[in-house]
Amino acid sequence: MTKIKNLLFDLGGVLLNIDYSKTADAFKKLGVRQFDDMYSQAGANNLFESLETGKISEENFYNSIQQYCYPSTTQQQLEAAWNAILVNFRKESLNYLEELKKKYSVYLLSNTNSIHLKSFHKMYTEETGKPNLDDYFIKAYYSHKIQMRKPYKETYHFVLNDAGIIANETLFIDDSIVNIEGAKEAGLGVHHLLSNQMIENIKF
Repeated sequence: MTKIKNLLFDLGGVLLNIDYSKTADAFKKLGVRQFDDMYSQAGANNLFESLETGKISEENFYNSIQQYCYPSTTQQQLEAAWNAILVNFRKESLNYLEELKKKYSVYLLSNTNSIHLKSFHKMYTEETGKPNLDDYFIKAYYSHKIQMRKPYKETYHFVLNDAGIIANETLFIDDSIVNIEGAKEAGLGVHHLLSNQMIENIKF
């Protein structure tokens, strides 16, 4: 068996607690009855994929989603509803990254967007007192910045090539089975993090 040299972490549901139902409920209160069909852990429709791959601006996203909402809905309400998914950071898991960095090359690959990025970076500093979440990683890959997202195997190939690391020497940790299957197709080792599991409980 090939020795694992690199760890590639997902963010939401792994290092950052998220709750899809909070965002779904918030948007439903704004009039978006079909939100569960538009965005969930299992997938995203074209609007949300476009946001998460940086293909549309924040303004275009808000204008598009507003069409599903009550006419009086403000951009501030939309932003609050969208950011409701972000709960808090798993501080013990973040601390564990410091231990893992002594043995492995550690990277991040997250499906996210510019709106959430600003919000969770602010949340990170408020909760930890530290300046930058990205400091834990050799490199953090955010979908809207690389304009590619999980679970497509091309996304994993891009990260491997950019980082100069080898698939079978890399373990990918994600809470979404869809993303895990994509990583498997790309040849990475995988660990599906279950809802009751934390990374500090994994034997790497």
